[in-house]
Amino acid sequence: MEILQALFFPPEQPGGVSSMVPYMQDRFNKVGWPTDLFSLPKRIRGKGTEPVKLHTFDPEPYRDNPIAAKYLQTLSDYLWWTKMRIKRGYDLIHAHHPVAALVMKQVFPDTPLVVTIHSSYERELILNGRIEEGGLEHQFLASIYRELEHAADRLLTVSDSFRRYMAPYVDDADAIGIIANGFDERRFKPISHENEVTQLITVCRLVPAKGLDILLRACAELKDKGHPFVLHIIGDGPIRKELEALATELGLYDDIIFYGYMLHPEEFMPFFDVFVLPSRAEAFGSVFAEAALCWLALVGTDVGGIGEQIEDGVNGLLVPPDDAAALAAALERLIADQTFRYQLARAAWDKAKKAYSLTRVISQLKQVYLEAAPGAAGS
Repeated sequence: MEILQALFFPPEQPGGVSSMVPYMQDRFNKVGWPTDLFSLPKRIRGKGTEPVKLHTFDPEPYRDNPIAAKYLQTLSDYLWWTKMRIKRGYDLIHAHHPVAALVMKQVFPDTPLVVTIHSSYERELILNGRIEEGGLEHQFLASIYRELEHAADRLLTVSDSFRRYMAPYVDDADAIGIIANGFDERRFKPISHENEVTQLITVCRLVPAKGLDILLRACAELKDKGHPFVLHIIGDGPIRKELEALATELGLYDDIIFYGYMLHPEEFMPFFDVFVLPSRAEAFGSVFAEAALCWLALVGTDVGGIGEQIEDGVNGLLVPPDDAAALAAALERLIADQTFRYQLARAAWDKAKKAYSLTRVISQLKQVYLEAAPGAAGS
């Protein structure tokens, strides 16, 4: 079986999808299923003129809206790039982004299409204060889910929580399969170490949806109580200056290090003690599984896929979103009790190795692919 893995962002971009799919390609190639990757380079913007045909709703009423217009133009750009670059067929296409999925369906209508929805663009925009919930942009972006349902031979997502989120926007949510993200264990090299001062680390894009303002306020409470720590923030984004200003305002200038973007944070993480990310929403939260495989204790919010990865008090700690006091209390427990911290980290590592292995993902996807393209099973 010859497979095309269709991404939106290039593979070198940070994030769960981009850090997983190249390893999937390697595994499928090794079992004799030739697999190519395809994505849209950043430089390709405003090139497309041919529209992507939509079948479940009319996009015309949205064209004057800037966000909807940009999305529709991106579809046209991806279509232009696909037609120019792909000159061969495949037995199956697996798309990992709505734009890639809708374009591939138009260019290759007879090729079986598997689509995995990894995250929600509209939720991110709402949480980041860029669009209004229920507004025109939200209506447009939410309509894409039913369009994907129409296009895909198999529709997948990464957590039961996110399937429930999509349910109001599709006709048959029960038909959506769940395959949680998986990770190649060879990327992760946990080390046994003793840090005199507890080292906290977070890895994310610096946007409001990640709740780092809550993390800084929780750290201020820790400092007020006399608990020593250092917080390492890996990532970049539009609110970096705002967060740096808040850190200074809270008296945390000497307790926090902003590193900016890092391509392979998993090479850095094993030297720390606690991974913490108080997200306001996560479809899966790949970075938690990655941190677990680095043998870190986990602290997260009980939202989306995070709550499916962490069993509170067993392999990590869960707190409500937007609750700095609860987050501070959870971090205080781990700073004060090194034995408990170690137990949580070990349990998180055990679960991640079993539940989030790339071998498990490949096995599940092989079954999906064979069901979607049974005629290609022997090719």
